[in-house]
Amino acid sequence: MNPENLAQIKTYALGIAALLYEEAQGTVPEQLKTLSGLEATVRGQYVSPEIALFLSKAPVAPPQGEPEF
Repeated sequence: MNPENLAQIKTYALGIAALLYEEAQGTVPEQLKTLSGLEATVRGQYVSPEIALFLSKAPVAPPQGEPEF
């Protein structure tokens, strides 16, 4: 990936993380004190349909030699 795109992705990711954290602070601040609480909070937050659609466009094949589940 070219450096400009990588820098832009990093900037967006940090911005999204800050927004998600801010939202979680207002609803479940006690869960943000442990790793398991953070994970549960993030999993329960809104995921943009645009991201889901992007991820679903290309099927992902398992790596060669890896067992399928």
